[in-house]
Amino acid sequence: MKTLLYKIAPLAVVLSIVACRPDQIEHLKDSKRIGIEAENWEVKRIMPNDLLRAARWAGDSLTATADTLLRRTIARELATGGVAHAMSLCQPETYRFVDSLAGVLKATTRRVSERPRNPANRGVLLPEELKPDTARSIKRLSQEVFFYGRPIVLNNSVCLRCHGEIGKDISAADYALIKQKFPQDQATGYRLGQAMGAWQLSLRRDGVAEFWTMKTRKKWREHKMPKLF
Repeated sequence: MKTLLYKIAPLAVVLSIVACRPDQIEHLKDSKRIGIEAENWEVKRIMPNDLLRAARWAGDSLTATADTLLRRTIARELATGGVAHAMSLCQPETYRFVDSLAGVLKATTRRVSERPRNPANRGVLLPEELKPDTARSIKRLSQEVFFYGRPIVLNNSVCLRCHGEIGKDISAADYALIKQKFPQDQATGYRLGQAMGAWQLSLRRDGVAEFWTMKTRKKWREHKMPKLF
């Protein structure tokens, strides 16, 4: 029995040494995720056409988010407080979440119309800037700045409560409230499907490049629409 123990003991020591060898490889857990992260750190060249495409993606993401929040906010305010509550909130570019997203994309936003409610939004627009909502204008203004433009189309009947035909879509009492707050108002008489103006965005190159990276490496996720007020 003692002889057997003497034979087993050295074998156990050898096995324990082998088990602790520093060059032994242990399989990594979640290796697929680690591989994706490693790929995300890889430096990839972004071509000029890629940047133009990314400028469109960024502009679409920002303006679509703003438009969605605007519809939700105006519908809620009209339902709870009527035109008196809703009319001052028809400025999606000033919403906290939209402004935060613009900061991520390194963008400045502006809405322009030839018939604005607020004179601060007045601007001259070319016919091509007021084409159907599928139209986009993407330009590289300089080495560091891109321009994005998209028509603003009245495509929701809720908007007629403030921008439709006076006496038909807009009551006389409601229009009196609008004129009281915006005495130079020209933003009425619109119909469904008609372009009211355009989004105009200025985007910095570094923000556009970062957005390209997030989109192509699947690191961008659609933001949940927050409750604004």
